[in-house]
Amino acid sequence: MDRRFDSSAATSGRFSVPHERLHAALEASCVVGTWDLDHARQVIVYDAGAAQLLTGDPDLAEKEISGLIAIAAVHPADHDWLIGHVGQVTRAGGLFLVEYRVIAEDGTVRWLLSRGRTYLSEAGHPLRSCGILIDITEMHHEGERYVLSGSRLSDDPLERATDLALALKQTLGPDAPAGVRAAADLLLINLGQTLARVGRH
Repeated sequence: MDRRFDSSAATSGRFSVPHERLHAALEASCVVGTWDLDHARQVIVYDAGAAQLLTGDPDLAEKEISGLIAIAAVHPADHDWLIGHVGQVTRAGGLFLVEYRVIAEDGTVRWLLSRGRTYLSEAGHPLRSCGILIDITEMHHEGERYVLSGSRLSDDPLERATDLALALKQTLGPDAPAGVRAAADLLLINLGQTLARVGRH
């Protein structure tokens, strides 16, 4: 099967990109998944890439999941660390970056960078967090996992555009016309590719 991305569809306005080609393009750009967390209900929804990498089960994609199953494929040494630090940065709200390890289906260790944003209520409580996963294994240098949030991160136009693209993807939902959903995915691919090229902020 030809898994190359057909860029002519994007430039001609014909967004009939097959799912397999979109997935291949996401992989090529280092963006490997998206996620959306509802804090009030304590459930998270992954796309297929995020479900595979974080739970080990792609069949959990687009389903509301909770508890340890949501991070079943995260490296055991990073479980408690990830839960604790992500809890801290989401309570603070705003943009955050988290770097951690997952164990792939073949047993190899992959490094992921999760770039997300938490939206707070008027009372200052987390309502929703959403973001993208970028596979940084190939560009990862020896060092510790880390978390960055708030004022230590710039809130530049590219980051705002990524937030808007994620919101657009979530707003459209599965019932939106295929061409519109593909256009939103292409935008997210290009933004993710740029974020990966720029590297960790």
